[in-house]
Formats: sequence, structure tokens, C-alpha cells
Amino acid sequence: MQPNKTEKQKMLAGELYWAADAELVAGRRRATRLTRDYNATTEEEQERRSHLLQELFGQVGPKIYIEPPFRCDYGSNIYAGENVYMNFGCIILDCSTVRLGDNLLCAPNVQIYAAHHPVSPAERLTGLELASPVTIGNNVWLGGGVIVCPGVTIGDNTTIGAGSVVTKDIPANVVAVGNPCRVIRELGVEN
Repeated sequence: MQPNKTEKQKMLAGELYWAADAELVAGRRRATRLTRDYNATTEEEQERRSHLLQELFGQVGPKIYIEPPFRCDYGSNIYAGENVYMNFGCIILDCSTVRLGDNLLCAPNVQIYAAHHPVSPAERLTGLELASPVTIGNNVWLGGGVIVCPGVTIGDNTTIGAGSVVTKDIPANVVAVGNPCRVIRELGVEN
């Protein structure tokens, strides 16, 4: 552990961090302002929506479309590929890096969480928090109400069924469902 890390550096490194730090509070306020502006736009304002997402996210690929309302913690830790679609009510808690692959489809109310808390009650009561990166591959479809938990990677070409809670990595080229989410079928080249 490097001495004198900022709380943001600790957060992004997966170490315990103090979320009430002024720099982190300012980052969340920035995201709140930008998502409020985004959510107030209409479908006729696609250029404005695109500009707001470019300002909000760490990276935005071409042809990204997010139906309002959308919420996130910081936005700056979200790296979205090309041709990403998120339906109504999606939330990304991006206290760590969240990578969204090309051609990602998210049904309504998908929740992607990089944020979590210590399991130990004594440690949790200190107010310190944790974050772990989330990576979602290319050509992934997340069904309605899917929850992706901290530290999870979902492989390319995978479908996650509606209502699933993804607590562990899911490989490429599969259909996975349930709580906890588990693989129920492998996809062949022809699928």
C-alpha cells in the first residue's frame, strides 16, 4: 500500500476508503447534476444526451443510448463501448471501474454495483466502504431487473435472464439465470 493515497485512489484500488471525503462528495454531486440534466431531456434531444454522457462517463463509444431515468455514483468510472443500450431505470454504482462492452443490451431496471461494504459489523460501523471493478463483455444481454454484484465479470455473448443476481463471474457464450445466477446452457456458434 502506497503511503498518503487519496480516498479516491484507495476507492479505485479496492481498499477501504472514506466516502465522505470532499473530493468524492464533489464527484458524486457532479454526477447527480449531470444525470438530473440527462433525465430531464426528451427524445428529441439526442445530441444533448450524447454530449451529457460524454461529459459524465470516463469513455463513451459511438451509438450509446440510455433511456431516462438513469443514475450513477460518479460516472467518470464508467467505460462504455460501442452500441450500448440501457432501458428505463438502470443504475450503475461506479465506485470502481465499470466496463461495458460493445453491443450491450440492458433491459429495464438493470443494476450494476461496484460498491459494497465490509461484511464485519465492527468494520462497517466505521463508515469505511469498499469497491470492486465490474466488467461486462461484448454482445451481452442483461434481462429486466438483473443485479450485477461487485467484482463480477460477465463474458462475451452471454445472456443473463431477467431477475438474476450475478454474484460470481459468468463465462462467455452461455445463458445464465437465477439467484444466485448460474449457467443453464452453453451457446454454440450457431446460437
